[in-house]
Amino acid sequence: MEIDILVAEIGSTTTLVNAFSDVHSADPKYLGQGQAPTSVLEGDVRIGLEGAIENLRANLNVANISYKEMFATSSAAGGLKMTVHGLVFDMTVRAAKEAALGAGGIVRFVTAGKLRRTDLKKITDQNPNMILIAGGVDYGERETAIENAEKIAGMNLDIPVIYAGNIENQEEMKLIFEDSNEDLYIVENVFPKIDELNIEPTRKAIQAAFEKHIIHAPGMEHVFDLVNETITPTPAAVMKLAQLIYDKIGDVMVIDVGGATTDVHSVTEVSAAIAKLQIAPEPLAKRTVEGDLGMYVNMEHVIEVVGEEKLLNEGFNLEKMREEYHHVPKTQEEREFVERLNEIAVKTAVNRHVGRIRYIYGPAGRETIAEGKDLTNVRYIIGTGGALTRLSNGVEVMNSLIKKDEKNTALLPKGNVQVLIDHDYIMASLGVLSYKYEEAALKLLEKSLNTTF
Repeated sequence: MEIDILVAEIGSTTTLVNAFSDVHSADPKYLGQGQAPTSVLEGDVRIGLEGAIENLRANLNVANISYKEMFATSSAAGGLKMTVHGLVFDMTVRAAKEAALGAGGIVRFVTAGKLRRTDLKKITDQNPNMILIAGGVDYGERETAIENAEKIAGMNLDIPVIYAGNIENQEEMKLIFEDSNEDLYIVENVFPKIDELNIEPTRKAIQAAFEKHIIHAPGMEHVFDLVNETITPTPAAVMKLAQLIYDKIGDVMVIDVGGATTDVHSVTEVSAAIAKLQIAPEPLAKRTVEGDLGMYVNMEHVIEVVGEEKLLNEGFNLEKMREEYHHVPKTQEEREFVERLNEIAVKTAVNRHVGRIRYIYGPAGRETIAEGKDLTNVRYIIGTGGALTRLSNGVEVMNSLIKKDEKNTALLPKGNVQVLIDHDYIMASLGVLSYKYEEAALKLLEKSLNTTF
């Protein structure tokens, strides 16, 4: 059987392969899915990919499978590990971090100001896939970014470095990295003026560098033996689709619960009322990644969030769960346990993502301020990832996020909010597909969400 397009999702625990046909027509079709254990850490991504394709063949009940195009997303081998280095934490550092997260990066280490010897050691210990340097508004402070760049160049890490700081330093950066092992990318300043974010150019550069250098990640050197189209960080693919949804139907939040992390993506404008209270700008499109909230790899961290005693009082046999736990639940008892972990992960991740109203006291008395991301305009909450799409409590958990108590200071979605499930579990696949086939990706998404844009 010849299939138009396959899209592989190489995750921390599982590799999925989704099949699509008729993408050039008015009625593109999702054919089915295959899965197999991820094999990146075994040294060859092809093992898991070929296993998932074989599982797809069996699910489609065909003798063999060939394909015209194959795209991929990857969050395996620790994902896109990055370190971020800027000038002032609440300004350029935060802007650079937002850009890295929005592009699918997992930010392992952040510094503000000039790098110390201890910072350089921590960078080495983190073994990042990419480094982002920022610092200084345009035509402002220059020396911090230059000194940091010189120190990083001297480390000879042989990884991509992105410079997104003061425009006056761009020529200096070229000279600094001229004879180093690092591949330098220079983009527009992420914080060109006070209270102005400009993160999209950096996001694009991160994704371009990721695709170029992904073959250097452990076990990924053979990825292009099978993949003949774009490969994108899985979170970046989900964010890409979330931005398309925003353009099509309006303010949206997407929650992706995986085996290792729980990601929250929001694409929404700040409300007029909250804008008057904000003390720092927030990006239109924001992603937070909670590396301690996963259904399999980080199960123990999720248990810690709620507490062992509480779970025991709720009737869960934690000793048995730990001994018999699978990344796909196999018994009703295990399913109920994972559903509880799913609820904890979702609520905790959104609680960390959302902004809040705060009251501060000064000479003029009490003042009201708003910090963080305003989600009050969100009209669609979409669940994707294995847990939210395959467990029975997904809709219930996401409905619980809608704000009902006005005394709650969290800037959560409120009012008429629609909860949708990515029933086919294909949002990441459609995100990478949308780079080339945007219209088809949106039509396939409508089918998976059981809605019409």
